[in-house]
Amino acid sequence: MRLCVMSKAKKILKLFIAFLKIGGFTFGGGYAMIPLIQKETVEKQGWITDDDILEILAIAESTPGPIAINSATFIGYKVAGVLGSAAATFGVILPSFVIISLIARVLTEFQDIKAVQYAFWGIRAGVIGLIIKSVYTMFKKCKKSIIAYIAMLLAFCIVAFTNINVLFVIVGCAVIGLVYSLTIGKKTENEIAKGKE
Repeated sequence: MRLCVMSKAKKILKLFIAFLKIGGFTFGGGYAMIPLIQKETVEKQGWITDDDILEILAIAESTPGPIAINSATFIGYKVAGVLGSAAATFGVILPSFVIISLIARVLTEFQDIKAVQYAFWGIRAGVIGLIIKSVYTMFKKCKKSIIAYIAMLLAFCIVAFTNINVLFVIVGCAVIGLVYSLTIGKKTENEIAKGKE
């Protein structure tokens, strides 16, 4: 019993430290955290799989709140229950809270310095690279079909060129996937099964 409690406490502490690092070393918002979350939770710790991260990101994007906090909450819960959820969430929030508190006091003094402006320009460029890498990694893991490509292109165009809420886009893509699986996808599965007989 005691070993079980210690093991869970150790896992909760690991979750806190992992998300503290993610929160402390990510610039550019929640989407910039995705590659770091994937690397830490899937590749390094093995807490979840690539399929899990795709599902968690879809849920985190479609629920209220920042994607990084929602992802931390879901992953923490999956790994160590409610306490894991709290530890991961607190870990990802704490660095931003501390950094923003410090920056708010000194930003007005340094925001006009060219070196600071160029540093933030470089950070933004790096963040774009991280996001593109994350998109590429997730794309490789997704099932590919003509319907998936159409849904992806449609979602991109709607989000990029209209003011429609992202939640509606995600729900719309889910409906497309559901309709596909219940109609065309079912026929394809039946044809494959007949071909094997």
